[in-house]
Parts: sequence; structure tokens; C-alpha cells
Amino acid sequence: MLPPATSAQAAPGAGPWPLSRALLEAVLADRLSDRFVCELIWPRLGYAPDGSGTWSAGPATEASWRESFPSEPQFIAERPASVALTRSIPKPLKQLLKEQLGFAGYRIGGLYPRRTRRATAVNWLLAHLATRGEPLPEQGPLPELLPEPADPVAGHPGDLPIS
Repeated sequence: MLPPATSAQAAPGAGPWPLSRALLEAVLADRLSDRFVCELIWPRLGYAPDGSGTWSAGPATEASWRESFPSEPQFIAERPASVALTRSIPKPLKQLLKEQLGFAGYRIGGLYPRRTRRATAVNWLLAHLATRGEPLPEQGPLPELLPEPADPVAGHPGDLPIS
């Protein structure tokens, strides 16, 4: 069995956690920690762990990200990071969530900032694959999935509060 869904950090030198439809659907279903979701994105933006548990911008990080977020942008917990992520998705790729995953959005009663930011994260990951011409495999490695949080506003134990 794979490690619990609290860290998406691959083995050193192995690259970021591999994406798949099943993994992205688990993100949308709120079955992975907010940190795991961020760790799917950080290495793809050029952030790397600095040895203290923090991810820092590196030489591969675009200047705009490095200047605005020198260390790990909290895409789920913090609105400015989520807005920056949304704005970084090329306009022709903004509908990939709907087109590739058939995602119609959350129901009105289930519409929370954490969930809409997760949808943004998944759309960004799909756009990242598309700009590289990489396919989205149906299946791939999955960490141990968490139960949906009892309080979707607060999230999973250890998730940062939403601002």
C-alpha cells in the first residue's frame, strides 16, 4: 500500500507524483489533504523541499511565482495563491476540467472555498499536462485515500484554515 494521502512528495530524484484521472477525481472528491494537493503542483512550478519541511522557489520557478511566493504558495488555504493559480491557466485551457473529466461543478449546498480551489488546482494540473502535450492516464498510483472530511469547510485534520 502507498503512503497516506498527507504527502505527495515522491522519492528524491523521482519527480513529482504521477497524475491520473483517478488521482484528480480523488482531489475533487476531497479524499486527499490540502497539502497533498499543493504538493502535486509545487514541483511542477519549480518549488522544491528545502530540508526544513518547507518548499521554496528554485531556479526553475518562473520569476512571477518566485517574486510573489518565495515559499510554498498555499493554493487551497490562501485566496491570493488560488487567484494566481487561476490566472496562470491559459484561457483556451480553462474548460479542461469539464472537457476531460466531465466535471459539472459542486452542488450549491457543497460549494465551499476549499472545494472550488481544489477544482482550480485540478484544472491547472490538466492545463499543465496539455501545454506539455502529455496525456492523462486513466489509472496510476494512488495514495491511501482519506475519508471525506466531516466538516468540508475545515477540511481534513492538519489542513490549514481557509483565508
